[in-house]
Amino acid sequence: MKSEIIERLKRYVQIDTQSNPESENTPSTNKQWDLLQLLEQELKDFGLTTELDANGYLFATLESNVAYDLPTVGFLAHVDTSPDFNATNVNPQIIEDYDGQPIKLGHTNRVLSQETFPAMRKVEGHTLMVTDGTSLLGADDKAGVVEIMEALKYLITHPEVKHGRIRVGFTPDEEIGRGPHKFDVEKFNANFAYTMDGSELGELQYESFNAASAVVTTHGVNVHPGSAKGAMINAILLGNQFNALLPQNEVPERTEGYEGFYHLMQFNGDVEQATLQYIIRDHDRQQFEIRKKQMLEIADNINAHYEDDPIQVSINDQYYNMGEKIEPNPHVIDIPKRVFAKLNIEPNTEPIRGGTDGSQLSYKGLPTPNIFTGCANFHGPFEYASIDVMEQAVSVIVNIAEEVVHYYDEQQS
Repeated sequence: MKSEIIERLKRYVQIDTQSNPESENTPSTNKQWDLLQLLEQELKDFGLTTELDANGYLFATLESNVAYDLPTVGFLAHVDTSPDFNATNVNPQIIEDYDGQPIKLGHTNRVLSQETFPAMRKVEGHTLMVTDGTSLLGADDKAGVVEIMEALKYLITHPEVKHGRIRVGFTPDEEIGRGPHKFDVEKFNANFAYTMDGSELGELQYESFNAASAVVTTHGVNVHPGSAKGAMINAILLGNQFNALLPQNEVPERTEGYEGFYHLMQFNGDVEQATLQYIIRDHDRQQFEIRKKQMLEIADNINAHYEDDPIQVSINDQYYNMGEKIEPNPHVIDIPKRVFAKLNIEPNTEPIRGGTDGSQLSYKGLPTPNIFTGCANFHGPFEYASIDVMEQAVSVIVNIAEEVVHYYDEQQS
């Protein structure tokens, strides 16, 4: 199967599907259709019924091969790649039997090494796919797409593996936070699902951040500096003052695990006006609300010293901790845990310090944990995929489909 995974992943990553946060269309880029339409044809070649809607959501069904009713399980992956780094002319490189030594990426000066990326020690001896240093790889999330396709092919060619009805979905624009926005949960018609969008072997994630974005706008008064006393208000300094009043240790580079943070992503402007763009993250819903309130209170406290309220804060919620919706449905986690035990994979259920499509889909009524893909260093030239771990991810999908039968047979007995 490794050779099939390599060839399929090569084929998919060489299709540029980068999303665009500035676009108001869905998909946000026309080039995402190139992969969606290829996948639609490949699914039809498998003999499956497909549905590709006008917004770029591709669904397909593998019908049950047992004679009684079972819950429908879904598997999801997104086709778009990050807008954060070049995604054109992807030229994947294969490293056989990785020996742990630094890997020079193409003709660039970039080097993929364990010194910089210690997690690579876990994939020594594996077959790796890496970049040539000039682009991202796009394994986020084309590796997940590959794994679902290879699992479907296996189930179709091995009818002795018993399974219920399976729904698969390939979606656009996850990298810009819009993946689930136009996802029709009712049309998808699954009881629960899994996103194949994780990283290292063993990841089984069902807790995510609560997330919001915040824009802080500061307004100044610009006068000649020679006569500025008592008249000038410097919007840049107001922004500095605002940021300094946030907890200085509650930033991404100083937090881990369940710890939340404020992340200043951009700070632009001049004396007359400045804009600070933040993301706010916390796993605990109460603490999340406190964080948002704290930003508003800081603005109020500064504004109290001025007549015209020079600071405005706009906060918009993005997604919530999917654990609140998944924990009441323990079977959604029990089934993959049983599969991991069968395959001798140690589960890692640490919370996601981010979000997946599953965060929003769980709140739309489709409980959707996240499972590993075997890839790492996403969104840049140091991205790589372990073909060996991808092969294990395919086995996880196949075995989840089979385990649904065993699990619900036990529930009925």
